[in-house]
Formats: sequence, C-alpha cells, structure tokens
Amino acid sequence: MRLVTGIGGAPTHNILKCSKSDLERVLAVNAVGPFLGTKHAARVMIPARRGVIIATSSLAGVVSGAASHAYTCAKSAVAALTRNAAAELGRHGVRVNCVSPAALATPLAERYVGLRGADFEAAMESAAVLKGVRLRPDDVANAVLFLASDDARFVSGLNLVIDGAFSVVNPSFDLFKDENPA
Repeated sequence: MRLVTGIGGAPTHNILKCSKSDLERVLAVNAVGPFLGTKHAARVMIPARRGVIIATSSLAGVVSGAASHAYTCAKSAVAALTRNAAAELGRHGVRVNCVSPAALATPLAERYVGLRGADFEAAMESAAVLKGVRLRPDDVANAVLFLASDDARFVSGLNLVIDGAFSVVNPSFDLFKDENPA
C-alpha cells in the first residue's frame, strides 16, 4: 500500500529564505487540492443527503517545528477546511474528517529527513513517545476506514492525529522518565 499525502516543498526552515513561489506551489497541491476535492464531493453528497469526506493532513499541521513553513501552513489549512466543511455539510448528512499521521517512510518524508528505509524508521522510533510499535501505512488506512465506517457515524469535524502521543508531550519537561527501568 502506498499513501500519497501531497508535496513537501523546499526543506527550508528559515522563513527569511522561504520563497513565495514555493509556498504557492505547496499550497496549490496540499491545500487547494483538498479544497477542490471537498467541494466536488459535496456536490454529489448534498443531494444524496449522505456521504463521508476524509482528507489527509499531517502531524506538521498540529506540532510546530516539524516541517517547512509552506508544508505546515498547507496541512494546517486542511485541518481548518475539515472543521469548516463539517460545520456546513453536517446539515446535509455529510461527515467530514481528516487524519494527521506522523512521518511514514514515504519517499517524500525520506527525502525531507535525509534517511531511508530502516534508518528512517529507527529515527522516527527514537523520537516516538509510544514505544515498541512503528507507524505503518496500514495504521493510517485503518484510521481512515474507521472514519468512513458506520462505527464513526456520529464523528464529524475530527482531525484524528495518528502519532502515538507525540503531539501531546513536551519532551523538554522530562517529567515521565523511567527512574526504575525494568
């Protein structure tokens, strides 16, 4: 299974060096694309009085400093679009949600981080909060399947963050270190 979530843009982490053209290119694919997909799906779903729209955002849209400015802006926009579309389309029986996975070993992420395959996965695992498990494409696919299913029939406007609790912990506090390892 291959998960395609957009383009990354230039790996520039200094806003003074970010170009307007790169920002516009990343927004065109990663924010305008989901906007148009949502719009055209809604055209069919509103008259049917039912439907489910699921977009792909990113952990970068939830946690600052995880990606370039352009990518972060675009993925944050997807989460905002999800909430806004859910607020509008719910009266038509249409549910709108998104998923925000942490980094998967995709060509885009591997190029961005500069590591491939097992090296990439090991680096992600070392930064992870949830130990003993690595994020796989099937984990994201299963979250999407849940959101699309009748089991989630009353879930709309949700940004389901799939990151093993990475986004809920500030590691600089170091409060939960294991003082007595088993």
